Amino acid sequence: MPQRILVVDDEKHIVRLIRSYLENAGWAVLTAFEGDTAMELIRTERPDLVILDLMLPGRDGWQITRAVRSDKRLAHIPILILTARVEDEDKVLGLELGADDYVTKPFNPTEITARVRAILRRASGAITPSPVMVVGDLKLDKDTMSASLGDEPLDLTPTEFAVLQTLMTSPNHTFTRTELIEKALGYTYEGMERSLDSHIKNLRKKIETDPAVPRYIETVFGVGYKLRKG
Repeated sequence: MPQRILVVDDEKHIVRLIRSYLENAGWAVLTAFEGDTAMELIRTERPDLVILDLMLPGRDGWQITRAVRSDKRLAHIPILILTARVEDEDKVLGLELGADDYVTKPFNPTEITARVRAILRRASGAITPSPVMVVGDLKLDKDTMSASLGDEPLDLTPTEFAVLQTLMTSPNHTFTRTELIEKALGYTYEGMERSLDSHIKNLRKKIETDPAVPRYIETVFGVGYKLRKG
């Protein structure tokens, strides 16, 4: 069966445009035009990915993202945010709430298709042939798309999983931001480094005892990030 994508936007012509491109690419598409219906579809249909406008009637995109990420039954679902707002703060807030990526309106629908394909690839764990990796107390299993710290499971978004997986492939290796983006996310665009920093910040909140003094993910100033082996 084709993977299913939920497209949520109150502008029906945008939904129709995105739907046509996604269906032509082989995906099945569900649609919603306001937040409450979208949340109900996410709960009942469990789509493989949600394309979510931020400014919606009823629940807005931030509220939906927060609700999805706080529900363990739904937290694994990737979210691609659509926003007509250009302020970096709005984009960063969406990422820090757990969105996997964002696209700013107006957009090229072929870019949406490329982003969806890359996010779904990340969600499948298709980065490295090594199924299980262990660094210190961190353990990651690509086959089950699961990660843990000691005996505690980690609730990671697909993008967070992909970033951590890439870092764990080469402990103590310093990845430049560009290298980490290309290896973990599969594509790059203007402003992507800011997005990467938000994903790193979220990862630290989940795996570090004190995110301000990280034990695992170290910032190499002026270069990028590395995962400490010990």
